Amino acid sequence: LYRRSRTEGFGDEVQRRIMIGTYALSAGYYDAYYLKAQKIRRLIQQDFLKAFEQCDVIAGPTAPSVAYALGAKQDPVAMYLGDIYTIAVNLAGLPAISAPCGFDTTYQGSTGKPLPVGLQLIGNYWSEAQLLSVVHQYQQETDWHLRRAPLAMNPESPDSAASSNSSTAREA
Repeated sequence: LYRRSRTEGFGDEVQRRIMIGTYALSAGYYDAYYLKAQKIRRLIQQDFLKAFEQCDVIAGPTAPSVAYALGAKQDPVAMYLGDIYTIAVNLAGLPAISAPCGFDTTYQGSTGKPLPVGLQLIGNYWSEAQLLSVVHQYQQETDWHLRRAPLAMNPESPDSAASSNSSTAREA
């Protein structure tokens, strides 16, 4: 049961990250990686605290690119780079939320359909209520959270054929 839940319940990317974390914390590597990472984490926290002296919320992109097409195979390095804007927030232990803020019609990937773009809002420590209030106000002024992207399936995905068949049936 344990093996099945870990192999079937987690995708390749999650399993890869778990293995890297396990390796980094294994005997002999604890001092080399973990203690240095803790020092860097503290520096990141201090940078955010300094920024929050001048603002209440930090806004930025959720990812350096639009969303991946559903079922698209991604290079593991590209997947790690896709997290570049959220990693520091997680390391610092800050509250953050991602909200839809539009569709990139110029970059449509292999699907030919516009793909969604995310806005990340970051709050200071213990400011979750304020952060939720800001995103609520944003959603009151925009309608991006009500819009849905056309299902952007990767044409090479096995799910793509099944999805297009079922959508054709729904339209009829």
